[in-house]
Amino acid sequence: MNSYRTTAAYPVLVAAGLEKSYGPTRALAGVDVSVSTGESLAIMGPSGSGKSTLLHCLAGIERPDEGQVMLAGERSETRVPPDGAWVSVEQLDEPHRSELRRTRFGFVFQSGQLLPELPADENVALPLMLGGMPRRQAVQKARGWFPPLGLAGMEERRPGQLSGGQAQRVAIARALVGSPQVIFADEPTGALDQVTGMEVIDLLVTTTRRQRTALVVVTHDEDVARWCDRTIRVRDGRLSEDHRTPDGAAVTSAVAHAARGTAGRPAGYDADARYGR
Repeated sequence: MNSYRTTAAYPVLVAAGLEKSYGPTRALAGVDVSVSTGESLAIMGPSGSGKSTLLHCLAGIERPDEGQVMLAGERSETRVPPDGAWVSVEQLDEPHRSELRRTRFGFVFQSGQLLPELPADENVALPLMLGGMPRRQAVQKARGWFPPLGLAGMEERRPGQLSGGQAQRVAIARALVGSPQVIFADEPTGALDQVTGMEVIDLLVTTTRRQRTALVVVTHDEDVARWCDRTIRVRDGRLSEDHRTPDGAAVTSAVAHAARGTAGRPAGYDADARYGR
């Protein structure tokens, strides 16, 4: 298992006091969670525990009834925490949340959800083209992801001509092509055999670490969770466990707590002090 770790990580997504109900059912009951640059976070829990709801709130797909989801300003080339104000995701209207999901978030789903009528390179280029990039430029940029993901020579294949593992690699390329700040993976190995699934999660975790992209994975599989830096377990809408790596790179719940009630940067957050700079 790869032990590669980035240094000088800083929080990129901080959620505080998330509550969400569907009628009488309380899916989230005051959840605090955060994830940092280059960090991988696994979310586990039984069916109906609230883990998918948590992912949907973090990704701006759903709005929480209470609480905040805050996304750091644009990532800096100098790899230090950005100076700009944070974005309160849940306060954005749907068009702006949709734009955020297209430009600053990436998604990998259980089935890949590739468009069957498009070749692999155009599937990867799709987020760029939807953002206004010319097709030729978008496809050229997309093709740059094929060799490092073990897909060289498969650029023109349709999804039906790819194996399950190859299709998921294409989905990973599509999620990464726009240099997002956070990638959300919902059961990314659920439709794969065990060996292929481990290859895919290895690739997903190591690639996002190198890109300094935060990764949030929802999974039922303990083997998948073990590839991640941290695992949180959701039961009845609450976090019951939080396993951390010994280096303490994960942001503490105190940072999330400090974010409550603010519209910008988490109050009292001092990145220089936290990381010894």
